Amino acid sequence: MADCIVIGANGFLGSSLTDALVERGHAVTAFDRFSGPERRFTSKPAIIEGDFLDRDAVSAAVAGQGVVFHFLSTTTPATADNDPARDVLDNLAPSIDLFSACVAGGVRRVVFASTGGAIYGEKSVDSVTEDLTPEPISPYAIGKLAIEGYLAYFRRKHGLESTSFRISNPYGPRQRSNRAQGVIPTFLERAAKGEPVPVYGDGSSVRDYVYVDDAIRMIVDTVDVTPQHAVYNIGSGVGTSLAELLAVIGDVTGSHPTIDYQPEPATFVHRSVLDTSRYREEFGTAVARTLREGIGQTWTEGAGA
Repeated sequence: MADCIVIGANGFLGSSLTDALVERGHAVTAFDRFSGPERRFTSKPAIIEGDFLDRDAVSAAVAGQGVVFHFLSTTTPATADNDPARDVLDNLAPSIDLFSACVAGGVRRVVFASTGGAIYGEKSVDSVTEDLTPEPISPYAIGKLAIEGYLAYFRRKHGLESTSFRISNPYGPRQRSNRAQGVIPTFLERAAKGEPVPVYGDGSSVRDYVYVDDAIRMIVDTVDVTPQHAVYNIGSGVGTSLAELLAVIGDVTGSHPTIDYQPEPATFVHRSVLDTSRYREEFGTAVARTLREGIGQTWTEGAGA
């Protein structure tokens, strides 16, 4: 079992990853600012409170670790779009510092939570494979692709192993609606309050929604092996339109809120569905929950908790 550190352990993805790694028997360290009052993971990892922007704190935290999970982002698609330079300063540059610290600290491997929902851009295919050239059109996705590029650089120059997982549109009980990242917590919160639901465009845009525990399980299943590829898609492989998503949410919650149609942003991708064949052929793991099951579980456990 590898010694692991999760950078961003108190986030939506990071907290679920931390719990999954501990459950599998790994020695886990949780690194985060822990700026809020709650610890979002339920397990008991070792804890280091630190700021991702503090180079010395990050270097000390990762030294001697076997696997570093880079699951922290200081921006969302919306905030990156509003201030691309800040995204570079607060995400891209500190990521490069992190990778340098990993080399200096003898880290064997870095695992990066990239984006599958935005990195490919608009493609004229039903689902995208990792072999297609990414054509990101938003600052958030451009930044993620740049981080992947620097991982390739560190792999080639310093021999630092790395794997990037392009995760589609994850959702689940710990996702916060106030982070403005992911429509499902927002839709569920609005449904609970009887408020109008904001929808970009006419509701026909399509996304690949994956329940967070299923996505994390797919990632954790690769920790103790050497993956054959540097990049993998992680998703359900099923496309769902916003209109279809709202119908499922209505069925789960018993609420059918009015829809507030809004113009699509200039950087909006109309269709994004991931082909996960590469992962399945190598690791043989399939996503377990249907969208109806996942939203039902999210609703039951408390959306945005």
